Amino acid sequence: MTATVGVAVFPGTNCELDSIHAVETLGGEGKILWHSTKNFSGVDAVIIPGGFAHGDYLRPGAVSYTHLTLPTKA
Repeated sequence: MTATVGVAVFPGTNCELDSIHAVETLGGEGKILWHSTKNFSGVDAVIIPGGFAHGDYLRPGAVSYTHLTLPTKA
């Protein structure tokens, strides 16, 4: 069974396509997830790529914290 890995994209992220390529190189299926995504069905894992679009600061991490709603599993 192939794992489907979502790659979160939000203002300030970088390398989301590189992340998709890495997942596919390892035999998985990559799926872009826009930061407002609420439905994570069909995704086995989520990658939050680095971000330098706004400079080498913590801003992309802060944006992901306030914009991306990740599901929790018990």
